[in-house]
Amino acid sequence: MSRVFNFSAGPAMLPVEVLEQASAEMVDWHGTGMSVMEMSHRGKEFTSIAEKAEADLKEILTIPDNYKSLFLQGGASSQFAMVPMNLLRGRDTADYINTGSWSKKAIAEAGRFCNVNIAATAEANNFTTIPPRQQWSLNPEAAYVHYTPNETIGGVEFHGIPDVGDVPLVADMSSTILSRPVDISRFGVIYAGAQKNIGPAGLTIVIVRDDLTGETIPGTPTMFNYEIHAKAGSMYNTPPTYSWYIAGLVFEWIKKKGGINVIAGINKRKSGKLYAFIDNSGFYSNPVAPDCRSWMNIPFILARPELDGKFLELAKDAGLVNLKGHRSVGGMRASIYNAMPEEGVDALIAFMADFEKKYA
Repeated sequence: MSRVFNFSAGPAMLPVEVLEQASAEMVDWHGTGMSVMEMSHRGKEFTSIAEKAEADLKEILTIPDNYKSLFLQGGASSQFAMVPMNLLRGRDTADYINTGSWSKKAIAEAGRFCNVNIAATAEANNFTTIPPRQQWSLNPEAAYVHYTPNETIGGVEFHGIPDVGDVPLVADMSSTILSRPVDISRFGVIYAGAQKNIGPAGLTIVIVRDDLTGETIPGTPTMFNYEIHAKAGSMYNTPPTYSWYIAGLVFEWIKKKGGINVIAGINKRKSGKLYAFIDNSGFYSNPVAPDCRSWMNIPFILARPELDGKFLELAKDAGLVNLKGHRSVGGMRASIYNAMPEEGVDALIAFMADFEKKYA
């Protein structure tokens, strides 16, 4: 069968060009007679793959020299613990901004290690907006400030980097990394699960400033120590080698597309089209405040919820899959990460318009 347009929030679709290259190299990578999955992570073949991927990521995001890029396992959820373990550094409080489901999970995990000051929360608005920066109650003695720039489930996104002074800023960028340029120097730590804009599940990228490594809380497991991974080049243990390889192919694809600025323009155009259609429809609606709508994850609600099942059934028949909203929110959600081509968004809009005509 032909490929579908996959609107999954993650694991998400990958660029077809990347999949085709991986397929061509599956059995024999560059004449080695081996698949990348079979290589020693310490051999020269995989070392060359890893070093190029790290260099390409540094180029794409303009990562300063005083940061390390780590290629780890454990998903973003492990970082909920690794961040306080590595960044408390003798302090007992951290600030967290609560803008939805993933913020809440990070807050709950941090509470195992320190006092969590919820400096701002959007809970009163059902997480459909972002508290204005002037209303945040930051603790100047906090070890760091943590926020989630894009909430995958709720479709809420920061469209700027909050100013938190000299306190290290930490960001869970799982569903927004590589979607546009970002000033890495404004952050102490950025972390992201790979399965949305980077590659397949199993890999986690951590970008950490050098001065924030080397002072963990007592009892921190070796595998949860940023410094250990930084000194070992992310190879203290066997890393997720194939996921790392695919991530490298994605980085190459971004460069071939023209770089992060070109990708950002495409993403802005894709999301703008879909939001414009929803806003001009009497049948579909988006609950998020317009000034903090996500480019990557677009929830929408049908005027007649009893038609949700029919919508999903017919969408699947039309080659548009994984549009069901998260169980905690309901409705629909279209995740349109970097690999979603613009024609996929156009196809979704055309389907939504036709469905509205028939069933509104």
